[in-house]
Amino acid sequence: MSTSSSSSTSPAEEVQGGDGGEGQGGGGFEGPSSSRRRMRSSNGVWPDPFVEALAFQVAIDASRNIGRLAAAQALFNIFQVCSTWRAISRSERLWQNVTQHIWNIRHRLHDTWREEYIFRHRTAANFRLHRYEYTTLHFVPTDSNNSDSLSCRRLALSDHHLAAGFFDGSVQLFHLPTRLHLSTFYPQPRDRLGHFSTAISGIILSDTQLVFATLDGDIHIAVINAVAPLRRALVGDVVNDGVLVDFTGSNQWWVGLYAGAPGRAFHVWNSETEELVYVGGVLTDPDAVMGWHLLNELTELIGRVRVASHGTAVACTSLRILVLDLTNQGIVLQEEEIPRGITVSCFDTNEESMVIVDSRTMASVRRVDTLEEICRFRVRGASQRGILGCVNGGYGLMCAGGVIRVWEIEHGSYLYNFRERIGKCNALIADERHVAACSADATIHLWDFGAQ
Repeated sequence: MSTSSSSSTSPAEEVQGGDGGEGQGGGGFEGPSSSRRRMRSSNGVWPDPFVEALAFQVAIDASRNIGRLAAAQALFNIFQVCSTWRAISRSERLWQNVTQHIWNIRHRLHDTWREEYIFRHRTAANFRLHRYEYTTLHFVPTDSNNSDSLSCRRLALSDHHLAAGFFDGSVQLFHLPTRLHLSTFYPQPRDRLGHFSTAISGIILSDTQLVFATLDGDIHIAVINAVAPLRRALVGDVVNDGVLVDFTGSNQWWVGLYAGAPGRAFHVWNSETEELVYVGGVLTDPDAVMGWHLLNELTELIGRVRVASHGTAVACTSLRILVLDLTNQGIVLQEEEIPRGITVSCFDTNEESMVIVDSRTMASVRRVDTLEEICRFRVRGASQRGILGCVNGGYGLMCAGGVIRVWEIEHGSYLYNFRERIGKCNALIADERHVAACSADATIHLWDFGAQ
């Protein structure tokens, strides 16, 4: 294990004041409880609900116009106006609303929302300043003589776990705080069509549940830290549906991207009931033959699909990108053909934005809802072949030639590259705290930007 760090700075959001009581609610800003509403207009002092609303709006405006890290300084400036305004820093409801809107956090990991905000700010600042703890995760391959068990296809992260899915159908689960390997899962046996039919095509991971899918369309569920056995929730029908080339989801939806059967590119399930609610779409119809080849050949990625915010999914192939409405029978909200083509292995989204890399290695950051371009940057040191990409809420990462490089996606500025060279990379993923990659020798590399 090694640590990379820069000079330490004192985050502006560590303002004076206590933590207050635990707030409630989530969506827009909500004023404090009636017990805290001290109306002092006659003395020339603004009422607390107004100051809280002002502080919230100033933080959101700073985040949107300058960047997420600017919100802390904006709040700090508000709290310095006078002692009455500084008292607003003790409002747990304010910190909850600011944290949820700026960092897209719904469930805190710390004792208070103020502490949660400070942690998220510091972690994002660490991303910008190149401060992280690096380590590798160790496990025993299912069959070291079988290259399929060494070739990782998918990685998934949650707050406390990482899952890696391989060509042989195995999924390795790790506990991030201890860096220990917890379990290995295998798809349940049945008659298969093609050598790679059990290769992992997607993983949905939370701290309580692991859901993974294979190329032939089977979907399995495991409850983490429970004695219940692995369960096959759905049996795939590869003959009628085609090959499940990518699989993703959220706490509300599962979404599969298929290739091989015309007019059945998307399958959408209610993740709570496991009920299939939509089948349709022609996005991958031109790639039907390549889809079938996936069962027996190591071919290029056909397409990717990601679940974004507001009940939408974003999917792409090498030629086209579209935004799908998951709540309304799969209506296509936005669609665009990219003249220079798309490097599918670099496509990724966060809650609000996506990154597309074209055939000339020019990256475009777009808004999910409108496809409007936010910024663009050239991917350094890359050719179209063999490059992988991912994105979190503030940063885009591209791996080419064994080197991972980082850009901020608010303005497209290049920041740095990781010091560790990892060789040929098969899978890459990032969330707000961790970056994980799996190299061709089955080594799983982990960078932790939130480590103390």
